[in-house]
Amino acid sequence: MAGKTLFDKIWDSHVIETIEDGPSVLYIDRHLIHEVTSPQAFTGLEKRGLKVGRPKQTVATPDHNVPTIDQDKEIKDELSRFQVDTLTKNCKNHGIDLYGLNSDYQGIVHVIGPQLGVTQPGMTIVCGDSHTSTHGAFGCVAFGIGTSEVEMVMATQCILQPKAKKMRINVEGDLKPGVTAKDIILYIISKLTAGGGTGYFVEYAGSAIRNLSMQGRMTICNMSIEMGARGGLIAPDQKTFDFVKGKKYAPKGADYDKALEKWKQLYTDEDAVFDREVTYDAADIEPMITFGTNPGMGVKITGSIPSLSEIEQSETKSFQKSLGYMGFKDGDSMLGKQVDYVFIGSCTNGRIEDLRAVADFVKGKQKAEHVTAWIVPGSKEVERQANSEGITAILEDAGFKLRQPGCSACLAMNDDKIPKGKYAVSTSNRNFEGRQGPGARTMLASPLTAAAVAVEGKIVDPRVYLA
Repeated sequence: MAGKTLFDKIWDSHVIETIEDGPSVLYIDRHLIHEVTSPQAFTGLEKRGLKVGRPKQTVATPDHNVPTIDQDKEIKDELSRFQVDTLTKNCKNHGIDLYGLNSDYQGIVHVIGPQLGVTQPGMTIVCGDSHTSTHGAFGCVAFGIGTSEVEMVMATQCILQPKAKKMRINVEGDLKPGVTAKDIILYIISKLTAGGGTGYFVEYAGSAIRNLSMQGRMTICNMSIEMGARGGLIAPDQKTFDFVKGKKYAPKGADYDKALEKWKQLYTDEDAVFDREVTYDAADIEPMITFGTNPGMGVKITGSIPSLSEIEQSETKSFQKSLGYMGFKDGDSMLGKQVDYVFIGSCTNGRIEDLRAVADFVKGKQKAEHVTAWIVPGSKEVERQANSEGITAILEDAGFKLRQPGCSACLAMNDDKIPKGKYAVSTSNRNFEGRQGPGARTMLASPLTAAAVAVEGKIVDPRVYLA
């Protein structure tokens, strides 16, 4: 009998029942909720006279639609205020831990989960948000769910879910200077395409993945969904265990030791079989940038947009439409393209490590006069760290402004929108048409690349400065 993959081990240990030729009833260890996808679920429960079944396994925070300035004042936007107030009321009624605006740990749900130790190896984790895959960095089966499923988990602590196929993506070797976790995942998606992971749960492996920090691993897993995968995960190791230890929700004392012994069994057996396996050489990865309207449309920053003759015939229409939206031409070089906005933040790259990278780069420099640069920490904890480490002062000296925690311009649900026709280099996860505001043109990149672009005011290879 073949061994098990990490995904198999976690999934199989959480199956309550398997329906013949159908989905499994999967037990959920942690349910994360926010202000946008939870109100309808709470209303559904109340209509049926139900309470949240296991409220202590649910954690809430407002993040998607919150303002990133003047958070201490009443929210001006009526919808945002209603959503945040409704979340507060619902959490109080159902006994759910809430990290509300201006609390010590409020922030983007996928940033605060790991910071609080809510996220632990071997768990099943769901949230009404597609980037729940972030938590897979800790060796979790974590995935986004729809609003009706949010209600299902609230009521039963279980979900009906078909088991995905399994893919392993190996990245072997050492990364070159100036190449980051964000470049790895943009490179992978450019190779596999935005649909290449459809139907799979991906395990990331190889020496380049193991060498990443926990924050880098979160960036990788976060964007699994952008190649169509159900989620992504990385086997936990000593870095993982050290990160979790001592956190608010983490087990303590003898309970931690007991948990640690279980966590050490979370790896893929040597004889386990994957449905698909691919391997990439870390030395081939360079700083990446997207040129189109899905995250798979990416190239090395020194490269050019593919020519029409390189595109499969079935894809030419959408390729041309994408370039028309972006105002680019096939064969164009990406270097030197003018940029109006830089956004550094989101659940992909709004952690302290990301802000440190930006501060290290811009120290002693000034952002280009015509560039508007928004730096949005992923949580209050990141904001505090940025202040105490002097990062905030460095950024302000360089002409940047640190805003308050939230999803911000990643999805432009609040006032942080890129104006129509303007170009933005963003450290977020999606470059869809209108994602950052109606008519906004988004190019995805790493925090290091975004910092270099902010200084130059145009697309530039950050390695020029590193040399």
